[in-house]
Amino acid sequence: MISRDQAFALLKEHNTEANLINHALESEAVLRGLAAKLGRDEELWGITGLLHDLDYTVTKEAHDRHGLDTVSLLEGKLPEEALAAIRRHAFEMNGAEAPETEFDYALRCGETVTGMVHAGALVRPTKIDGMTPKSLKKKMKDKAFAASVNRDCIRECDKIGLELGEFLQIAIDSVTNIAPEVGLAAE
Repeated sequence: MISRDQAFALLKEHNTEANLINHALESEAVLRGLAAKLGRDEELWGITGLLHDLDYTVTKEAHDRHGLDTVSLLEGKLPEEALAAIRRHAFEMNGAEAPETEFDYALRCGETVTGMVHAGALVRPTKIDGMTPKSLKKKMKDKAFAASVNRDCIRECDKIGLELGEFLQIAIDSVTNIAPEVGLAAE
């Protein structure tokens, strides 16, 4: 498996937009947090979160390739379970098989929740500092807020044995740990 440093270099080679890099870093943090909670391989889950959208800049106009091109880029660099999770995280777009494993669902809900956490932090005067699962649940009910974030995908946290509030707390805590790096620290 490639190292975290190699993975980050690969990310920056394929994604130059700050918002995509921030999403990747936040996804890495959340996947590491989930792995720690579930007793899984934090390095594997983190690197998979970091690289899951590696192909986004070239597939944003060809959604049917999203995830599949990433897998092609990462063959031999990550184990098959990680490649399968990447392929399946966008199965609605790319026609791949539906998610099956805990890892598949963790990647799907973990990378998706970052959109809600990031958007929620941006509208708060203290950014992510002091954010609660209760406040995020309230935001999730407002369909106009972060409208592109798939709430059903976030709720797939139940497929990995986590209640929504507990899952949101893990996401908040994970992103809080990297808040300065992704522009979400209070000033």
